[in-house]
Amino acid sequence: MSTSPTTPPDSPAGLDLAAVTPWLAAHADLSPPVTATTVAGGRSNLTYIVTDAAGRRVVVRRPPLHGVLQSAHDVAREHRILTALAHSDVPVPRCLGLEEDEALLGAPFYAMEYVEGVVARDAETARSALSGAARAASGPALIDVLVRLHRVDVDAVGLGALARREGYLERQLRRWHGQLERAKTRDLPVLEEVHTRLSADVPAQGPATIVHGDYRLDNLLLDPATGAVRAVLDWELTTLGDPLADLGLLLVYWAQPDDATLPLPDAPTLAEGFVTRAELTERYAAASGRDVSGVGYHVAFGYWKLACILEGVHSRYVAGAYGKEAEGFAALGDLVVELGERASDAAAEVGR
Repeated sequence: MSTSPTTPPDSPAGLDLAAVTPWLAAHADLSPPVTATTVAGGRSNLTYIVTDAAGRRVVVRRPPLHGVLQSAHDVAREHRILTALAHSDVPVPRCLGLEEDEALLGAPFYAMEYVEGVVARDAETARSALSGAARAASGPALIDVLVRLHRVDVDAVGLGALARREGYLERQLRRWHGQLERAKTRDLPVLEEVHTRLSADVPAQGPATIVHGDYRLDNLLLDPATGAVRAVLDWELTTLGDPLADLGLLLVYWAQPDDATLPLPDAPTLAEGFVTRAELTERYAAASGRDVSGVGYHVAFGYWKLACILEGVHSRYVAGAYGKEAEGFAALGDLVVELGERASDAAAEVGR
């Protein structure tokens, strides 16, 4: 079946192209007809690449189709953070517009510029799309960007009221335990045990910074030749608090070939040439000037938080929130338990 020049082709789930095309023409200067593809790999907000008749591309973000948890998928907040960081030395995509009226798509959404770069979601992509030099340089590069993020003056960029600054870990433990209670589909005693242990031994927090909340290699766009960070993505979990939480979670995701178990299958850092977790930690300590001797607590918290997040994703997948074509979600149920066990092991090491 052919389409006329002004009639968009089939729309991906959650993005009605006929409804959104006039908005994109006005806010992003796109020329109809437009096409769209869903970005693979996302586990929370839905992300689309929209291409117009002239080949121009923009990215659109919206919440899942249903099963949205309170405060978990606030795209307007994500847009606010990106806009605030636009003039900082943290590389972020430029925002093009925010639509909070749900009449168009049934949910709020925003558009941002498309940034060329490699998202290394798995080991094969890391091997084939990044040069050896890029793999070696990407770890130091992403640490340097993380240090710059943690140095941002939150008041100067207008994010001073984004969240409470004190009691970050206590708030996070309450938040993710509450999300877990609302989302879980079965009893998960290991996550309850870790929550109790972490809540009883919260370390003192230093001055609050911006905390990305999900800082890892596959939430970055990398230069394929040099490994430089072209853009930091996925800001929906960003808040104010303890910067070591970002480092701890990064270490959780940074798998090494000699690891007995893996937090996520086929991690990109299993490809040859990446620096080690110890090297990441040392570079962060040197560049930031922070004491990282207590980061083991944040690693345990990172495993537990990831397990809570993925239980929510698993619950939404079971309910059909990611559409009929969703891939890679079926094994999340078992992974949640495995991550809980890793969190328990890491928490037991704290203070030894």
